[in-house]
This record gives sequence, structure tokens and C-alpha cells, in this order.
Amino acid sequence: MASAGVPDMRISTDVSKLDIPLIHRFLAQESYWARDISLDRVRKAIEGSLCFGGYLDGKQIAFARVVTDYATMGHLKDVFVLPEFRGNGYGKAIMDALMQHPDLRNLQLSLATDDAHGLYARHGFILHPHPERAMVRPASYAD
Repeated sequence: MASAGVPDMRISTDVSKLDIPLIHRFLAQESYWARDISLDRVRKAIEGSLCFGGYLDGKQIAFARVVTDYATMGHLKDVFVLPEFRGNGYGKAIMDALMQHPDLRNLQLSLATDDAHGLYARHGFILHPHPERAMVRPASYAD
């Protein structure tokens, strides 16, 4: 599917099209949230998620995934656009596609971010209304 407003980028949920080495390299070396994650762990995460790849001229430039039960809730993870492609609306486009996906449209979605509050607020995300109720068990990427 072509993304609205960004005609050059194609977005697909076809896992076979994902450039898993690229995704792993970005997450392990450039992200603040999954630094040093192993390739095997990235593959396992992708297998258990609904994934969105963004492609420009057949090359993957963006990624997002949702861990979901497909009925009531989902958790948005690993959203990124490669640095050299940022500022062109590709992050907004992949989020638009994700939010319009029929399996996600009516679910409660959660996420955690240090630096993209504006992007997510544009799609209806709000700060947790009851942070005193929210808890998390931090992950360890050491295998």
C-alpha cells in the first residue's frame, strides 16, 4: 500500500519482505531502547508481532511492530525511520498505516517513548491517565 502524503514509500505487513539484518543493526546499535539486542531475539520478537515495513525504491527505511492479542490491546514497539530518511513524513506515514490497520483500529494501544511524544499524540496517544497504577518489569537483553 502507498502511504498517504508520502507517495514514494510503500508500507507492507508482509514479514517476508522485512530486512531483518537492517532492523537488528538499527535496534542493537542505534536505538536507545534495545541496545545490544541479539539477532535471535529480534527474530523472535518479529515472529510474535504484527510488523510494518516502510520501503523506498524497494529498500527498507522504516519499521514498527505491535505485540497484540488482536481483540483488546496491543503494545507498540521498535518504531524507527533510518536517520538519513527522517524529516520527510515517513514516521507519520508508517504510524498512519498502523493506526488504520483493521486488526488494530479499535484496540487500546500502549507504548513507551523518550523523544517522540508529538508523533504519537498526533495519533491519539495520551500520557497514562493513572501512572500510579502502571507497572513494568524491565527487560534484560543479556542472553
